[in-house]
Amino acid sequence: MLKNLNPLLSPELLMVLRSMGHGDEIAVVDANFPAASMAQRLVRLDGLSATAVTDAILSVMPLDDFVPEAAWRMEVVGDPQAEQPIFDEFRTIIARHEGAGFRLAALERFAFYERAKAAYAIVSTGEARLYGNIILKKGVVRSE
Repeated sequence: MLKNLNPLLSPELLMVLRSMGHGDEIAVVDANFPAASMAQRLVRLDGLSATAVTDAILSVMPLDDFVPEAAWRMEVVGDPQAEQPIFDEFRTIIARHEGAGFRLAALERFAFYERAKAAYAIVSTGEARLYGNIILKKGVVRSE
């Protein structure tokens, strides 16, 4: 156990997050996502929701504020403008940790897959809701 760390941050996930550098990306994906076949590094957190894992990650990892977009979700297939309830949950989590200046951008399904394949790591969750996928770009930790 460690003080002041979200207990959902497993030793393996903490190692991945600590190893990432500025501009590296991490995908948090739902249970339907083909994570094992795409991941350069795979962290499994079965049984946890994508929103809980995203919240835990953003409790220790800043988003990149040097780029116009630092968080992406997958568009709904056949209806790119459609909203899913989980999208608002992702937005709320981002705003809680990073402020209102960060938006949740959208990527077409296959563009999302390609970006996830290139990500430093993929975290496979037990998220059962469809479109429970998000990619986060790591920012810098500024000294006090």
